[in-house]
Amino acid sequence: MPKPDRKGIARIVYATRYSWLGLKSAFFKEAAFRQELLLVVVLTPVAVWLGRTGMERALLIGSLLLVLIVELLNSAVEAVADRFGDEWTTLCGRAKDMGSAAVFIALVNVATVWLLVLWERFI
Repeated sequence: MPKPDRKGIARIVYATRYSWLGLKSAFFKEAAFRQELLLVVVLTPVAVWLGRTGMERALLIGSLLLVLIVELLNSAVEAVADRFGDEWTTLCGRAKDMGSAAVFIALVNVATVWLLVLWERFI
């Protein structure tokens, strides 16, 4: 089936709808996404309070949002890998491990950014 050729506002409306469906799917089907979303919801007000400048606030909140972005991509990779069946393959295993590693690095980034801002503020 060919992809519909939407242009202008219709393309934006459909793209927004597909994005919403992706977020909804991640929320209801991915426990890790829900946990990381809770982290974002809890820490965003802390970031607004903790950051002294707009740049600091952007770094604190941006590092949190990056975790959600990477988790969505990781979940997409896992869904595609699972699409090919339940049989374990080296390539699918490697893809899933790399996606997991990307999430881990995003979380290390959060810890690094937050620790540096905390250090600057309180020490």
